Amino acid sequence: RSSYSCCYFVLPCCFFDFHGKYSRRQSKKTQYREYLDFIAQVGFVCGFHVEEDCLRIPSTKRVSFIGKSRTYPPAEHALIDNQITQFINSRQTCAVATCDRRVGFKHKDHCDSLCELAGSESPEDGTETAGTIWMPGFQPREKVEQIRNCASLPRDFVDEVVLNVANLLLNAAPQKSCPDMQGGNTNTWNQGESLSLREVAEHLNKETLKKLKSEYGGLQTLLKNNHQVFEVLNGRVHIRDWRKEKPRSKTKPEVKRRLSAEAFKTRLCWFFIHHPDGCSLPSEACPYAHGTEELR
Repeated sequence: RSSYSCCYFVLPCCFFDFHGKYSRRQSKKTQYREYLDFIAQVGFVCGFHVEEDCLRIPSTKRVSFIGKSRTYPPAEHALIDNQITQFINSRQTCAVATCDRRVGFKHKDHCDSLCELAGSESPEDGTETAGTIWMPGFQPREKVEQIRNCASLPRDFVDEVVLNVANLLLNAAPQKSCPDMQGGNTNTWNQGESLSLREVAEHLNKETLKKLKSEYGGLQTLLKNNHQVFEVLNGRVHIRDWRKEKPRSKTKPEVKRRLSAEAFKTRLCWFFIHHPDGCSLPSEACPYAHGTEELR
């Protein structure tokens, strides 16, 4: 309903109607096929030539619908819009009837109030809101989707949090003798202690926590994003020891080994720069650059 020139693509998945879970009506069809027919019907009612296609994706639900052209001229847009409103009202009636059977409230009064809201006349001065031109309570998605996986946080802020958490883990325990996985000897490379996410959060200032709270996953997501430095297991944060990481497979074809080697060392090694004992791996074994001269 956004405009006459609108086109659409939809890949139906979960079985939902306008106002809740989709209720089956035909036992002779599978639930999926019946729902696909309903989604196609929505397109037809909205005045589209609906085309059906099957996508090449690894999913059991891969039937899609495309609406590229209209079945009516632009002059009939208002007429079709009324038709859409009536269709929405009929689906609301179905939803209310289903609720009526389950919880037993007064069906007629509730249905009438819904239809009055949905069927109310839209103002003609072009100031329609989403609630009047679409349906009550409808809130369209924002045009610009907010990224909240900590990826859009300022780099300086992320680097500061990483350094603070790493220092917290390093200072939480005295240096321990760790086996050198390369030579079999022991050294005193400090891996620090593991702390719970709660303990780590308690040591961060309020401004930092407030900034992380607006991100999905918050502190845990930020630490997992920085997997070069941290390992988060069962709610506890560890400093990653790259000597314990599984070595790269040597069974790769020669071409793939050559390509992976060319993509090697595109980022600086955090441990080489910030860890008091440096990196636990020698330069030739570390997947990160020990200095800018090693960057590719």
